[in-house]
Amino acid sequence: MTTSNWQIPHFADGRESRDFVRKLLKGQEVLSELHAADIDVGTAPKDMVYRAGHVTLYRYTPVKPAEMLLAPVVIVYGLVSRYYMIDLQPDRSLVRRLLDLGADLYVIDWGYPTRIDRWATFEDYIDYVADCCDIVRERHRIDSLNVLGICQGGVFSLCYAALYPQRVKNLITMVTPVDFAADTSLIARLARTLDVDLLVDSLGNVPGSFMHEGFMMRSLFGQNIQKYANLMDLFDEREQLVTFLRMEKWIYDCPDHPGEAFRKWFKDCYQGNKLVKGTFELDGKRISLRSLRMPVLNLYGTQDDIIDPPSSIALQAHVGTSDYTVRSFPVGHIGMYVSSKVQRELPLALTEWLRARC
Repeated sequence: MTTSNWQIPHFADGRESRDFVRKLLKGQEVLSELHAADIDVGTAPKDMVYRAGHVTLYRYTPVKPAEMLLAPVVIVYGLVSRYYMIDLQPDRSLVRRLLDLGADLYVIDWGYPTRIDRWATFEDYIDYVADCCDIVRERHRIDSLNVLGICQGGVFSLCYAALYPQRVKNLITMVTPVDFAADTSLIARLARTLDVDLLVDSLGNVPGSFMHEGFMMRSLFGQNIQKYANLMDLFDEREQLVTFLRMEKWIYDCPDHPGEAFRKWFKDCYQGNKLVKGTFELDGKRISLRSLRMPVLNLYGTQDDIIDPPSSIALQAHVGTSDYTVRSFPVGHIGMYVSSKVQRELPLALTEWLRARC
């Protein structure tokens, strides 16, 4: 077929087909103009204050005067994905909103595990949390601090607070699984049937691609087809397109999961539900949620399809504190970090709760 007799494919009508081609050409133009710097993530200013191997502790640069800052908050993210989702971009950043409200924030970056980390245990990661919290306590000359645990990092935080309750002033959990038997999500159901020993013994570290594909299975059409079909509608909206690309960058940035830590995470939590049974052990020490007598704030999304809400809500029945607060938000797992409505409400609720207890 030559250029002279080429015709635009027929759709519903000529206008629709012309609009389709126009969008394709516009998309090619916009994408060709984008550079890596245009889809930068995690841009809130921060400084490294501690490093151990590939684990790094950062302090975000406070934006309020020292006398107006809340007591330090250490953010503990999970190993499954990268922490910068809490600072996706300036107008969708849980970190920036908290800083604006006077929070003094630290975050643990787990980095990218290598083959040698195949032997890193769940206990090792709780030790990392303890070391980072000790660094912050020493820097600020305080006996206790605030801990914010997110998703799997919430379980790390529960374990740390249960082992060292005197070091935690206030504990905040966000989209954190607690009662794994109450989780009916696809990921939880798959986890309960997985031959974890065979997987870890065969592969060592569990590939990030394996974890990624598990998340994509939550909605085969929506996660793998529909969102890319809808992408064409963003070609006329450059900022929305850049936000989409930032989200894609995070979604596909899945580090490998250290093998031994993965083994305990799946076998003792998803398959054994030992955390709420009171039989979860770290280095022979039993983790009792009843020892959590500090104030606890539990945050979850009512539409979360990664951590089923009942799994998070169950925390209240197992902690030993009378100062317990639970807040829900009408979003899914990722919406807790990037939803515009949650950006307005969650940081304010969190900092007001902390201010009343600091």
